[in-house]
Amino acid sequence: ERITAIETIADSYRELKMAAGIFTIDARTQLGHLPNSIDDLVAAAQEHNDVLIPFGSVDPRIGEDAIVEAIRQVEELGVWGMKFHPSLQGFDPSEPQYLPLWRKLAELGVPALFHTGQNGIGAGMAGGGGIKLRYSNPLLLDDIAAEVPDLTIIMAHPSVPWQDEANSIAIHKPNVYIDLSGWRPKYFPESLVRFASNMLADKLLFATDYPLLAPGRWLADFAELPIKDEVRPKILKGNALKALGLK
Repeated sequence: ERITAIETIADSYRELKMAAGIFTIDARTQLGHLPNSIDDLVAAAQEHNDVLIPFGSVDPRIGEDAIVEAIRQVEELGVWGMKFHPSLQGFDPSEPQYLPLWRKLAELGVPALFHTGQNGIGAGMAGGGGIKLRYSNPLLLDDIAAEVPDLTIIMAHPSVPWQDEANSIAIHKPNVYIDLSGWRPKYFPESLVRFASNMLADKLLFATDYPLLAPGRWLADFAELPIKDEVRPKILKGNALKALGLK
């Protein structure tokens, strides 16, 4: 089933002449079960490596095993980066106990992609399904950016309600980027749009959040934003090449 879904995603993006990053999230400690098979996901992505970019994931809460697994995923499976969701995984990424993992990812030369901001998972459920929003405050990632300057950090999504914090970190720290997935551009926070043409021109990365948000709708909205024309190619492709370490 997962493989069929990956084939469908690949076909969709091939038609659009776009690449897509794909991943699952390892939240075994918090959720009490293993994630979808990352090995299967990467193998399927490699069948479509003209358009699909596989990211790995480890549960930081399993300690040394997380580092061992991160090394395996990068060196043996060939993932391009690692995806984390602090609220879903139930951890504070700024805590010192996780520093060895961030340092190892920097050494391996792959970016760390962190969910930031508002959370759809658990919304409206009793206690928000136990999800703690503060773990997705981008300010927690500033600690990592400061202490592990060689680690490329991508803050996923406009970080509502902490957009000013996210802007500040991305402007202040050379190793931090913001991806624009999860929100239609017409709903982007005003400060994000205002800085896109200047201080964040080299820091914003096109992304949609397929299948929740289709690329066509995102691009149509993006065309309407008051952003300088010369900055648009950077946001759509150039900045991502830099963040992923590509030419």
